[in-house]
Amino acid sequence: MSAKISEDLKRKIDELGISPSEVIRRALEEEVRRRTRELLKERLEEVSSILSKVGKEEWVKSIRETREER
Repeated sequence: MSAKISEDLKRKIDELGISPSEVIRRALEEEVRRRTRELLKERLEEVSSILSKVGKEEWVKSIRETREER
């Protein structure tokens, strides 16, 4: 993986002793975590919306049927 940066930024990175690979790795890991949480939240909202439409009687019926199958 590579990235184009200005010579000025490269000079400052070197002067400050910054490890670009470590900074990039941490930034990518955080972005993956953020987007994963975002995706899970969206899916949870979809599932919640669907489940909220199922009435109590339907839940009870499904549980009883499942127990009877065992």
